[in-house]
Amino acid sequence: MNTSSTLPQEIRELDQSDPLSTKHDEFLVPANIIYLNGNSLGPLTKNSQQRAQEVVREQWGKGLIASWNTHAWIDLPFTAGEKIATLIGAAQQQLVCCDSVSINLLKVLASCMQMQPTRNIILSQKENFPTDLYVAQGLETLLGPTRCILRTVAEPELAQALDEEVAVLFLSQVNFRNGDKHDIERLTSLAKARGILVVWDLSHSVGVLPLKMDEWEVDFAVGCGYKYLNGGPGAPAFIYANKKHHAAIRQPIQGWMGHREPFTFDPDYKNAAGVAQFLTGTPPILSLAVLDSALDVFEDITITDINRKANALAELFLDLVTNDKDLHCLALESKADSALRGTQLAFSHADAYAISRALNKARVVVDFRSPDIIRFGFSPLFLRFEDIWRATQIIKEIVKEKTYLADEFSQKLKVT
Repeated sequence: MNTSSTLPQEIRELDQSDPLSTKHDEFLVPANIIYLNGNSLGPLTKNSQQRAQEVVREQWGKGLIASWNTHAWIDLPFTAGEKIATLIGAAQQQLVCCDSVSINLLKVLASCMQMQPTRNIILSQKENFPTDLYVAQGLETLLGPTRCILRTVAEPELAQALDEEVAVLFLSQVNFRNGDKHDIERLTSLAKARGILVVWDLSHSVGVLPLKMDEWEVDFAVGCGYKYLNGGPGAPAFIYANKKHHAAIRQPIQGWMGHREPFTFDPDYKNAAGVAQFLTGTPPILSLAVLDSALDVFEDITITDINRKANALAELFLDLVTNDKDLHCLALESKADSALRGTQLAFSHADAYAISRALNKARVVVDFRSPDIIRFGFSPLFLRFEDIWRATQIIKEIVKEKTYLADEFSQKLKVT
């Protein structure tokens, strides 16, 4: 793959003036890879690598079970949670890290339905992330139609569908396919005016978009730790619960870690106060430690600067692609206005899967979403403007020469 073209001076200047440029060196992205997939799985930070080795060799290897106390393992769901709380505009003691987004969503939706005994509708969007809908469908089956019905509508119909039967509105802020972004403040306000509880999935938002959970009076939110938070594959997710609801929460997956006094081993469950009651089983310490250390990369920077750079990277990519006649076969599926989308761009093409495979082989790492979408993610902490320019040169070569038509690129992998 030819990548020898001379880097334009204006691209060099963008990197030279970037206030986040030093963050690149805190990540372990291989030098020969352009990683445009941080919206699916963030890369490893140097800090996390060191922390993982320390926890395994010293804390677990030498400290053994004493490390629950001596190294504060027992507090990790909350120490990591407080770092995420800062990123989503939440005051302390409202966020805990645990389990997966799906499990956390079940806990939160079930709690919401108990808090709304006279209403039985969970309202969501047809285009919502499928797994989120699966969870709601499962709760619908579990509770039965008299207590829980999932109703989905198209995005333009959401505001009109907020009626007195709706108990909960739950949505993903950023659409996983095309990056369309909901106005959290507006929809939350509309729902609250009608007595509806609101749950947001922030998985494609946290770490790159400005969020104000407390100020917008959001009731609950969930999100994952492995995308823009760089917590590693399968990293623990999180739950945000507005403090005004803490006394009313009754989540159904009652485990010993959510007990008021877990080490008394009381045969009867007594829920802990606040967000601690969302804990269930033993915290996954290795994963939590990696996530906790990865979050330190945000310590000395602002979400405003992060979001500004993410948008600038995406705008550069969009400009280079849309103004290249050889790439007009790629149809933009995202909003052109960065204010209306998350920090990703989606393009459709009849051979999207093959192009994605060809790009990955050329070390421009992207991902494919069925049926015909190529997604490009713009994680601003490790990506440089130079990376964006070089990526578009490689994309152009692959598309122009149609090297993606080789048989090897049409063979579907198990994970796409």
